[in-house]
Order: sequence, then C-alpha cells, then structure tokens
Amino acid sequence: MGEDRRLAAVVALAQGMAAAHGPRESWRAAALGACRALAGSFAALSLWERDLGRLRVLVNVGDRASGEEEFPEAEAYPVHQFPEITEFLHERWAGGGEPNAWVETADGPAAGQSGYCHQRVAALRRRGRGSCVVAPIVLHGRAWGELYVARSTGTPVFDRADADFATVLASVVAAGIAQTERLEEARRLAFTDALTGLANRRAVDVRLDEAIERHGVQGVTVSLVVCDVNGLKRVNDTQGHAVGDRLLERFGSVLSLCGAMLPGALAARLGGDEFCLLAVGPPADDVVKVAGELCRRAAELELGDGVACGVASTEDPIGPVRDARRLFRLADAAQYRAKALRATRPVVAGREGPEDPVVRLADEPPPEPGAERRRFRGRP
Repeated sequence: MGEDRRLAAVVALAQGMAAAHGPRESWRAAALGACRALAGSFAALSLWERDLGRLRVLVNVGDRASGEEEFPEAEAYPVHQFPEITEFLHERWAGGGEPNAWVETADGPAAGQSGYCHQRVAALRRRGRGSCVVAPIVLHGRAWGELYVARSTGTPVFDRADADFATVLASVVAAGIAQTERLEEARRLAFTDALTGLANRRAVDVRLDEAIERHGVQGVTVSLVVCDVNGLKRVNDTQGHAVGDRLLERFGSVLSLCGAMLPGALAARLGGDEFCLLAVGPPADDVVKVAGELCRRAAELELGDGVACGVASTEDPIGPVRDARRLFRLADAAQYRAKALRATRPVVAGREGPEDPVVRLADEPPPEPGAERRRFRGRP
C-alpha cells in the first residue's frame, strides 16, 4: 500500500471514530477502519482486564466465524493463554521500549520468534485464517488492550511493514478511544446528580420524553413516582447541611435499591429534597407496590421523617397523556396530596373515582399572579 493510501486510511479511521455516537459505535469504527486499512478479512478490538487476568473482546467485524458475535457478551480469553500480552503490553513498554505490533501465521511460530506457538495460532487454523497482526493499544500511559486484524487462508500473509502500519493504526485508535471516554464522562456528568450519583432532572426529562413518545406509538405503560424527603429542613437547621446531605445520600441509596425492583427503571434526584422513579413497561400495580416499599424503607432511615410519595401511570384512569409535562404534573400533584395528608403510603393519581382530587388539582388552570396555590415543578 502506498504512503498516500495509508495516510487516507488513517484519516478515514480517525474520522469514523470521531463520528461515532457512544463507545460501541467507536469500537466498531476502530475495528472496521483497521480492517480496511490492512486489507484484512476480520478484525477485533479487545480490552485487557487486569483485575480479572483476561482479554475481553469488545467487538468483532468482517467475516465472523461460527460463534463470533459482533458485540459479544462473554467472549474473553485468560491472559496466560497469550504470554506475549505480558511481554508486549507490559514488560517491553514499561522498560522504555515501544509497544510494537507483531504478526502470527497459521503455519506455526509467530513471525520473527523461532519456536513460538500458542493458542492464537490454533485459533487461526480453526477459523480458516492464514495470518493475523496484533497491535497493542496504550492509553493514558497504560496498556489498554489490543487491535487484532486477520486475513483468510490463501491470501498474502502480513509482513513487517504491515505490523509497523498496524502500530500506527493502534495509536490512532487509542486517541479515538480517549476522545470517546472524555465525551462519555462529559455526558455522565451532564446527566448525573453530583451528591447522590443518581440521574438528574435533565436525564429524567430526556428519558420521559422518549417514554411518552413510545406510549403514544406503542401504548407502552409509563409510570412516574415523585417523592419529597420529609424533615430535610429540620435536619439542616438543627444538625447542619453535612448531615442533611447524608440524609439525601441515604435516601438516594434506598431509591436506587427499590428502583432495581422495576426492570429498567430510572432513579433520579430532581433537585433539593425531591426525587423520582421513572418506569417504562412494568404494570402500574407493580410500580405502586415498589413505591409502597420505598415509603416503608424511607421511614426506617435514622434521619428524616420518611417521604411523601405520589404516583402517576398511563395505565390508570387519568385521561390522555400526550406529553411529559402532564404526567409530571399528575405525579407531582399526587405527591403534594400525600404530603398534605401526611400519608405513609403513596398516593396514586386517578384511583379515587371520577372526581379524583389529584387529577383535578393537576389539570386546574394556572393560578392568577399572586395566588397562593402550589406551583408545579413541571416544565413551562
């Protein structure tokens, strides 16, 4: 391959990773770009999990053999099966050398290393591949994993020039992975509450909008639990804000635990002493049961005075829910009623008959300026 073609291949790989949305797309773009750049028939990107002593495959692309999934859930190989991992990804690099790529063939020993044969050679033969080039990936000064590109039997085997080019490609992949990780961290921070580690209001808004759209198209059940931690002001005033923060953190843990009882539920802190659970799919009765358990566990916390909890679900008789704002207003109104009644159980919108007070409260027109009625937290 000429220098111009190789430069174009490097640029294409970098652009593919930069255009990816999320880690999985980035991994796939890296493997595909390297496979094309090296005229391979198959490529994989793997992560070196030091704590587990294994190489875990993140993505397989190209001509996959039987049992090779594009994004495997459990394809991993013990590092002891590949002794070169330690040599190339740790010892040589840590000693001041460069993490250069190497070539192996199905004919036996790894290229350039007399008498060296191991599991990877057997894998080449078993999967109908004639040769492979393996390029270590170093990220943030540490070995991160490897880029693997193979050619099928009957095609030209990789040579030293290919290995050198694979080393360059691995550096480009490392830069792309670093960028993806920075973006993922920025997204995580943007959608995470710093104190509790739960999702924040922005994350709820995004997920709820998507859920209501699914409800409108597919009829999926969407339920929202809104709760207010009782006694936070008292704790802050008498014991200090550090203790108040501890109350919020402990309740956040309880909310997370209860949310795990509903598959796929999102546990979030809306702000201050206000939290919520968003469930998409589970029946309304299941959500109400979990909300009841949440109230029970919250009442057992050493700090605070339990929670006021309101539930609104599209499965209950609350009228049409065409936007996220209405479901939020209903759940908020139910929570407000629970607080007013000092209820120890959740109040559920729509379950008190045709004149349900929660539904009436949520659907009342906005108050006149200066009126003393509750202002909802729903988006304007």
